[in-house]
Amino acid sequence: MTKVTPNPWKTLSSREVFENNWIKLTDHKVITPGGTDGAYGAIHFKNRAVGVVPYENGKIWLVGQTRYVLDQYSWEIPEGGCPEGEDLEDCARRELQEETGLIAQDLTPILQMHLSNSVSDEWAIVYLATGLTQAQATPEATEDISVAKVSLETFFDRVETGEITDSLSVAACYKLMLMKAKEEL
Repeated sequence: MTKVTPNPWKTLSSREVFENNWIKLTDHKVITPGGTDGAYGAIHFKNRAVGVVPYENGKIWLVGQTRYVLDQYSWEIPEGGCPEGEDLEDCARRELQEETGLIAQDLTPILQMHLSNSVSDEWAIVYLATGLTQAQATPEATEDISVAKVSLETFFDRVETGEITDSLSVAACYKLMLMKAKEEL
């Protein structure tokens, strides 16, 4: 399925529009693949997205928090940003402990994805965390976290009904259900 061709987009100029600690927005003047003039806004994420599914005996832990941009409460897997230079597994362990208080003996990568590749370069990885022990959660000041332990089936039902919409969580849910169907979970 891999199509290897030269990039048909031609960049004429680029101008940084906005930057903060997490993102950089750049406005590109381009020639489109069809040969017309165009503009393309691109969001560069300075962190890699890391998600963790804590799993034990058919149950997973979800975290709930208010998401500022959505202006709503969101249930999702523990997740966060991995700064350049931080090991992905170390970040996964840190995010899991910060948000749930759980410490994982084992982490297994189960999927990688681009989260919105039409406008951003945000890349993500999700780990399955097993061999769990409970410690103290230490959420960041930006997090108003609740924790819920639910069955994998409840997680799936909440995704199917649209109660859970976070992209990493939805992808992780379907991956777990596929793993369960293949008896890998």
